[in-house]
Amino acid sequence: MTDLPEHDAELKAAASRLHADALVWDAHACLPLHPDATIMALRRHQASGASFVSVNIGMDMNPLEQIMPVIAAFRAQIKAAPELFIQVRGVDDIVRAKAEGKLAVAFDLEGGIPLCDRPEMVQLFYDLGVRQIHLAYNRNNALGGGCYDEDVPLTPLGRRIVEAVHAAGMLMDCSHTGYRTSLDIMGLGLGPVLFTHANPRAVHDDGRNIKDEQILAAVATGGLVCVNGVGRFLTDPQGGTASLVDCIDYLSELVGPTSIGLGIDYSYPLNGLDDDPPGLDKAYWWPPAHGYGGGVSGIRIATPEQLPQITETLLRRGYGEPDIRAILGGNMLALAARVWR
Repeated sequence: MTDLPEHDAELKAAASRLHADALVWDAHACLPLHPDATIMALRRHQASGASFVSVNIGMDMNPLEQIMPVIAAFRAQIKAAPELFIQVRGVDDIVRAKAEGKLAVAFDLEGGIPLCDRPEMVQLFYDLGVRQIHLAYNRNNALGGGCYDEDVPLTPLGRRIVEAVHAAGMLMDCSHTGYRTSLDIMGLGLGPVLFTHANPRAVHDDGRNIKDEQILAAVATGGLVCVNGVGRFLTDPQGGTASLVDCIDYLSELVGPTSIGLGIDYSYPLNGLDDDPPGLDKAYWWPPAHGYGGGVSGIRIATPEQLPQITETLLRRGYGEPDIRAILGGNMLALAARVWR
């Protein structure tokens, strides 16, 4: 290996110092949805400089009898390793995790079907550690539309659920949600709405990515857009860092760096566990007509280890330190401080 030019070495050193000092927030990651899955895998996030990660505990296709043991197991593991993890109740826990070199963990729910059509279920999930939710995962349900289905509006029941989300102090997420439903949610004016893991459709055209109108509407509520590291939602199918930062560049031009976050959406390996619910129709949830091969296997995703690369790439592209800190986690911390109860 040849020696780096002096100025490049200085930039790398500056990026490393900045990343180590900044609060890094990953708004969405996935562990196997199985009670035997180990949260020790999340130490990869911790080793990559993250102080907070939101972990998925269920999607629309996962029944409650699967979701509840997963929540119980994850909570028990976090409690059993206080030297490594903190179960998030509020933003103070995240600040403390940063100060103590630990990883703060909260949960998110991807879809409203597990709420069983009951708005009061939102508060129950909040009490169990869920801090963000969206109403539909790719497909339509009784609450509204998914991004890979007929474009339908928010339903009356969906509105009641959205009201319950805001009342509980949970973050209202529109990732995976259909265009009309997402605009309806934001149009209610009940509080901040965000996309925790979605990319601009203007950068890469996919139904899971979001239009400028959705981006602007989310920011108008006081919300954010957190860029996604899934390769099929980027110009680089391998999930390369440069293509992810391209999405940050676009958003920065459109809405400014104070409206951007990170939601890498990394899926930790199953390691022999089977977390598919019985009878799962993968072609329904991830339609081949939208470019999936009958599921999500084989899709490349940016890894936690790329988090420091994001910092370095932002610095190389001329972003100032305050904006980099905001994108890495400051924006999400400020939003959660306004919303969480």
